Amino acid sequence: MNIALIAHDAKKELMVQFCIAYCGVLSRHDLCATGTTGKLVSEATGLQIQKFLSGSQGGDQQISARIACNEVDLLLFFRDPLTAKPSEPNDMNMLRLCDMHNIPVATNIATAEVLIHGLERGDLDWRNILNPKG
Repeated sequence: MNIALIAHDAKKELMVQFCIAYCGVLSRHDLCATGTTGKLVSEATGLQIQKFLSGSQGGDQQISARIACNEVDLLLFFRDPLTAKPSEPNDMNMLRLCDMHNIPVATNIATAEVLIHGLERGDLDWRNILNPKG
């Protein structure tokens, strides 16, 4: 599965800790991330991650483009709900695209835990049926 990782600045350390905890599960999948998040997670875990630009420089839009092309199977997007972001319209567009393509999304660690356990059990294997790898 193709898993995208994004974390607002206030949630980057939480994303790193989450990926350390679930490194075994994540290592069996193809990962991509916005630049800074990908760098931090990769350094902490050793996971191979395709890194795009940082979010503020368009990395979130690069991931949105992959979502629009149905090239992402799961999005872990740890958002900071307390700080207004200039990128909020882009964030909402990304979430809208996930809804359009039935892509499971976690915007907080509680939902991410549920999705990662489901991924481990095979609950998300239906994505492979919808999008067989060529």
